[in-house]
Amino acid sequence: MPLPTAPVLGILADNLRLRGSVMPLSRKKATGWADGLDLPRGGKTVLYTGHLYQLMPSIAALTSKLERFEDSLLNRAMGIGRAVNRKINLSSLMGREDRKVREVCEERLRNIARLVKAAGVNYGYLYEEELYSGALVYDQGLDSTFAEHAAKVAEVFRRNGVETAITVDPHTTHVLRSIFPGIVSDFTLKVRSYLEVLADSPAVPVRPLDLDVAIHDSCVYARGENLVREPRALLERAGARIREPESHGRKTLCCGGPIESLFPARAKAICARRLDELAAAAHHVVAMCPICLMNLEHGAEGRDLTVRDICEPLAESFCGE
Repeated sequence: MPLPTAPVLGILADNLRLRGSVMPLSRKKATGWADGLDLPRGGKTVLYTGHLYQLMPSIAALTSKLERFEDSLLNRAMGIGRAVNRKINLSSLMGREDRKVREVCEERLRNIARLVKAAGVNYGYLYEEELYSGALVYDQGLDSTFAEHAAKVAEVFRRNGVETAITVDPHTTHVLRSIFPGIVSDFTLKVRSYLEVLADSPAVPVRPLDLDVAIHDSCVYARGENLVREPRALLERAGARIREPESHGRKTLCCGGPIESLFPARAKAICARRLDELAAAAHHVVAMCPICLMNLEHGAEGRDLTVRDICEPLAESFCGE
């Protein structure tokens, strides 16, 4: 029995409207990844995380809990849960996040920050002023809630004099670059993925990679933003050999997300099919979306397969990390 769509999506929308994010983050969880990096505050060019990496530990814990609800009688109580959630933030009680997952997600953001530095870009960070992008409510079709939040995000950029945002994931890149201009008046922010910034820079690897790699293209990057060339060019510049799975580039196959919050079992089946394709191409798999990574890493358990964020081998090569 699938989870009831309306209450689950309603909880996400309520949280965004009432608490500023689909799963509210403390200041430490939102900005702690930048500790020790000495990033300047603000500026005309900023690294904008959109909070998706920071949300992944909570989303992973929630998804694990929802998998158990899917065929449970508790399924029927989700409507009551939404009503209670309007008064008390239930999302923080739904599952205890894994500390190691948070550490990995934060290190991935630090890797991205180092790669942008390696590209020779001077940039800042908005710290606690940075708002969640609203990407997940957009993906789930909650248009009015998303539009209301998008105006708030745009105002933060305007107030801080930001002209260029360097993004870290496909969902945030897509909503900022392709969706905001159609719903936020006078939105002129220049938006570039860190992969585009690094690919267009003269950065030279300091430690060559020597491995075969299968790339899992993000549906959002490949079909929504036509961002296909850059990850391949960067990996090849770093010395990796690209081994394409059957479905790749703009014809990439879905990882199963982000429907995992609504149809956990179906998402798991889609992920297994995708992993079969990737495993047939190479032992080492890289992905560039935190949602894809969560699904692929979880699905790859027990397989002879290594799944990594593309920022990890790139940081090893370009930054010597």
